[in-house]
Amino acid sequence: MTFNELEEYISKKMKMSHVYQPVMLMELLEHRGACHQADIAKAILSNDISQIEYYIKTTNSMVGQVLRKNGVVQKDGKMYSLNGFDSLSELEVQKLKHLCQKRLIDFIESRGDSVWSHRKKSSGYISGTDRYEVLKRAKFHCELCGISAQEKALEVDHIIPRNCGGSDDLTNLQALCYSCNSMKKDRDDTDFRVVRESYEHREKGCLFCEIPQDRVIASNELGYVIRDGYPVTEGHSLIIPKRHAETYFDLGQAEVNALNQLLQQQKVALQESDSSITGFNIGLNCGEDAGQTIFHCHMHLIPRRKGDVEKPKGGVRHTIPGKGEY
Repeated sequence: MTFNELEEYISKKMKMSHVYQPVMLMELLEHRGACHQADIAKAILSNDISQIEYYIKTTNSMVGQVLRKNGVVQKDGKMYSLNGFDSLSELEVQKLKHLCQKRLIDFIESRGDSVWSHRKKSSGYISGTDRYEVLKRAKFHCELCGISAQEKALEVDHIIPRNCGGSDDLTNLQALCYSCNSMKKDRDDTDFRVVRESYEHREKGCLFCEIPQDRVIASNELGYVIRDGYPVTEGHSLIIPKRHAETYFDLGQAEVNALNQLLQQQKVALQESDSSITGFNIGLNCGEDAGQTIFHCHMHLIPRRKGDVEKPKGGVRHTIPGKGEY
């Protein structure tokens, strides 16, 4: 590219959702046009305030705490100091640095990749496309604490960790900020073998556990879609978990993700196939007193069209007669 093309891209065309693009370009310019990927990664890390905050917490709660307890360092506000440093000669300083370097090398050589396993075990490689889909689904907010991606870096987390058998399917992924992901880690004491086995649970005699396959129009790992047998409107669809779960409130997060994924897909498919659809009602009946008749969770996706009722205002509020008017 010419100077003018690069200038045009950087100043006008470059769409930024984070600091990454300008940092990478600066690093390439600094190294005369070519740079190792590790150097680019280090440059991004040095500009990512959220990661610096993460390691500040690590410094204060882990390594700094241990060194203070052993009388090696002291802390005054935000500053750390090495006890006795003023009494060291320059030669002694260099010897101690060399000794630290030797201990570091010996430790890494003895432990290998396991040194970093706490950051790798449950992560795996997630493609940029899948990562974007997970973050978009979470509206770029942490799905645990709710913080925005603008305030704290978000990571893609495996709900069931990969080292416990969790898959890389989108239904097993969620967006967590680095703090929540760090706290969650992969040390949950839940027996994930039982969780995985529970997804295979089917109830004998249950209509939705024994649904004929020729009625299924879409599916993923944990859910499927059928057209309603008694449709309220044309295209009325049911999104159903494969596991026998009585109500929506009995679902796990991975199943909620799976049903929401199917819900979004069907919404798009219905609108693409029928241009008369101008809105949707989404409904769940949970419990007999709420009108549930089949006690296997199912989500209604009901297409709406302009003029299909005289007064659409109130929507699902009309579940109880007279309550739709307000």
